[in-house]
Amino acid sequence: MTWTTFFQQLMNGVSVGSLYALLAIGYTLVYGILGLINFAHSDVFMLGTYFAFFMIGIFLLPWWISVLIGVGLCALVGVTIERVAYRPLRNAPRISALITAVGVSFFIENLGLVTVGARPKGFPRPELMKNVYFIAGARIQGVTFWVPLISIAVLLVLFYLVYRTKLGMAMRAVSKDMETTRLMGVNVDRVILYAFALGSALAGIGGVLWACKYPQINPLMGIFPGWKAFTAAVVGGIGNVVGAMIGGFIIGLAEIMIVAFFPNLTGYRDAFVFALLIIFLLVKPSGIMGETLKEKV
Repeated sequence: MTWTTFFQQLMNGVSVGSLYALLAIGYTLVYGILGLINFAHSDVFMLGTYFAFFMIGIFLLPWWISVLIGVGLCALVGVTIERVAYRPLRNAPRISALITAVGVSFFIENLGLVTVGARPKGFPRPELMKNVYFIAGARIQGVTFWVPLISIAVLLVLFYLVYRTKLGMAMRAVSKDMETTRLMGVNVDRVILYAFALGSALAGIGGVLWACKYPQINPLMGIFPGWKAFTAAVVGGIGNVVGAMIGGFIIGLAEIMIVAFFPNLTGYRDAFVFALLIIFLLVKPSGIMGETLKEKV
């Protein structure tokens, strides 16, 4: 493999990994606070693409404005899911919340199939992502160049919110001890709503960037990216924001590089990712940066 080819594949891996990181952090935000795997998160990822698609195609809004509206609607969907599906089960057995999460996921997917149909639709890219750049002798598509830059910028804003603001401090406090935080006067329900809104907004951004990279959307498009992002969250340390980001890049780079170095294994790229999940669950279930997993009470 030449240096040029290696650099191109490295950029592809970083691009895909940044998208997994965005989605994985949404999983880990909710799990860190509630101890709940929000399986509907990958479907919010899908909704973000359709919101933006219809804003562009029906309302004829500019691309960037359509994306911002789509991300805002994703945040609203996340808040609605928390209020309607999860909050009534806050004190129910853990298995009830888990079954509800699966049910919400199936509901959104099938609602999408009924309303917009199963036929894939082409997602419009902005001109910025149609350009071609030549970097270090390698020919890099605009979407491969801009997707990780935008993703990393979003992640930096997220880290500022989580580690440098009162909201982030409240979210980290709730993740450590919900009842003590409540006794200190923090509105825990509001913090949880913010966590769902923030995670869902990240899913919406990730969905739009994914649709730019792979410009065909359908109501089931979030399933495999969602599972891989969940794997990334486990690998990095479920409940740890930095760990989820690291896990996302590891999964993205590993998925692309195994195909680049071993092209005969292209058909097994998904199997490799899920095998990595099994290995971590057996060897280090807390992940790279996670603490020992324990049941939330």
